[in-house]
Amino acid sequence: MPSDLHCPVCDRTYAAGPDEPWRCVCGCALEFVEQPLPEGNPLPLPRLDTSDGLWTFFEFLPIEPHVTFYEGFTPLVDAPEWDAQFKLEYVFPTGSFKDRGATTTLSRAVELGVDTILEDSSGNAGAAIATYAARAGLEADIYVPADVKQSKLMTIQRADARPVRIEGTRQDVTDACIDAVESGEGWYASHAWNPAFYAGTMTIAFEIAAQRGWTVPDAVVLPIGHGTLFLGAYRGFSLLNEAGIVDGMPRLLGAQTTGHAPIVEALEDEHDDESDAGSDDSGGDNSDDPAPSEIADGIQIATPARRDEILEAIETTDGDAISLGDDPIEATLDRLHRKGFYVEPTSAVAPAALEAYRADGVIDETDDVVVPLTGSGLKTL
Repeated sequence: MPSDLHCPVCDRTYAAGPDEPWRCVCGCALEFVEQPLPEGNPLPLPRLDTSDGLWTFFEFLPIEPHVTFYEGFTPLVDAPEWDAQFKLEYVFPTGSFKDRGATTTLSRAVELGVDTILEDSSGNAGAAIATYAARAGLEADIYVPADVKQSKLMTIQRADARPVRIEGTRQDVTDACIDAVESGEGWYASHAWNPAFYAGTMTIAFEIAAQRGWTVPDAVVLPIGHGTLFLGAYRGFSLLNEAGIVDGMPRLLGAQTTGHAPIVEALEDEHDDESDAGSDDSGGDNSDDPAPSEIADGIQIATPARRDEILEAIETTDGDAISLGDDPIEATLDRLHRKGFYVEPTSAVAPAALEAYRADGVIDETDDVVVPLTGSGLKTL
């Protein structure tokens, strides 16, 4: 039976079904009532049957694998130029890590008997949800910005989903989709709100640990828009510790872009609150603030749906978040391409942040670091 949902804030419980709410009446995100944990010691990677992809870790997942291309177990490769390991998330079926959440979200939709799904996205999540909806035989309306990249729009259309182009900001796209959901037009397969999506993204932590002989790195540097991969990594590593499979958490270090950095701003506000609020250098003139970044469209999120959870993950893991302008992102993107990593611009944000964290002394030279590369360069065509 599909797991019911509950609110971790007000403790309300909602029965599983096609009419289940997309968030609690109190406004908070919902979670699964059930969170399974495996028993016993895991097999070493050479003895682990990974033919089911990320569903290899079914014992952690409160969903059955109804809709899958056996995606996952993306390569973890050495990147000597960055003195790190890159997790090649851009080799998924639709060219981005969003397939992790799409397979679990559409599997949940099938469990619930959903007929039509709705999603809002800047492109990658929409392409993934549309593709997996096609695999499931479900209708899908994907709300996207009017200026969505053509490659992502074509992926949605060719999967026989209906793109709904919305003028305005990324938040306008979300608002239009939510209005349709609340009008009863379909089930909200939101990569930002739906807990099924995070059940998928947390498998990145299981894979990293397995590929490293069931150990965790010192740090993982990840992009943050809505934080679906960032929170997925946090949840996954937390569950590995709870199950006694690993001992210790990596520091989770976030990367945002100038002009679209609500998590960075929240951390700065917390720092200011802890400082002398009356000092001359708190707050101040913002005239020297860098121009908003335009290159990394995949993480231009003004209001993350799970903002407080992201901040909690940063605090719990002794992590951090920084924002970068276009110049270091573009330079890193060129460098990645020259080294054979053909990724889209948003994928360059985390490797660029890695260099900044090292320059600031946040990451030591001897630290063992993993960086996911999240989307294919084919997305930019």
